[in-house]
Amino acid sequence: MPELPEVETVRRGLAPVLEGARFVRVEARRRDLRWPLPNDFVKRLEGHTVTGLGRRAKYLLADLSSGEVLLMHLGMSGSFRVVQAGADGIPGAFHHERSKAVAHDHVVFHMSNGGIAVFNDPRRFGCMKLVPRERLGEEPLLRALGPEPLGNAFDAALLASACAGKQTSLKAALLDQRVVAGLGNIYVCEALHRAHLAPKRKASTLADRKGHPVARTVALVDAIRAVLNDAISAGGSSLRDHRQTSGEIGYFQHTFRVYDREGEPCPGRGCTGTVRRIVQNGRSTFHCPVCQK
Repeated sequence: MPELPEVETVRRGLAPVLEGARFVRVEARRRDLRWPLPNDFVKRLEGHTVTGLGRRAKYLLADLSSGEVLLMHLGMSGSFRVVQAGADGIPGAFHHERSKAVAHDHVVFHMSNGGIAVFNDPRRFGCMKLVPRERLGEEPLLRALGPEPLGNAFDAALLASACAGKQTSLKAALLDQRVVAGLGNIYVCEALHRAHLAPKRKASTLADRKGHPVARTVALVDAIRAVLNDAISAGGSSLRDHRQTSGEIGYFQHTFRVYDREGEPCPGRGCTGTVRRIVQNGRSTFHCPVCQK
């Protein structure tokens, strides 16, 4: 499933086509994705302008001139591709063509600037909802989310407070969207390695007895920010389905330190360890048992 860097990459690719443009025509080629599309979905979009395109955790949020917000999630295999009306879309260098199966092009946005955004989702785990802007804070998909890891509010003190007293593993705590929003398996593994912290370490060790952050907490926050920014700069990670809106793959997977690197030497400076894979809560965790403590 796409994580924060992949969704942010998609947002940046869609922004030039959607922001400031009006929905001239909307094609809803089926009535449902993961859930049924909203009532009067097409009617509530056509004729309205996208005043801004944001992101909350792994969700895309398009503010509309109607006062509603179009909330979108890519699911397991969802992707957007952007084309210009009349363009051939000929692939260039490093361009990977998407599925040509029209059956998987479920929603198509025709914009007033000539741009076309096509949502393709073979597995149909993605979703689209329309929510009144004033009720966005009450939206069940968003209301329990923790702070944005790249936002100003996220710091060592906030993370220490959220983890104080938690007896779960550090890996499990970071995957909890109530603790910090948008992190997934890949980037938690990578951030923990950068911070030299073991995934099985108790989450409570990020705080002292008074609930204040310790040095390792500061290092972890810095590592989370760094790995997310590096991944966004690389266009995200393409392991299975992720493509940028241009059709290009993301390249961050080529610089993974530990994720999917079982059996390889630890890339840590001066470390003699070997990357290992363990299973936590049914998910693979990759780490170095030598330098991550």
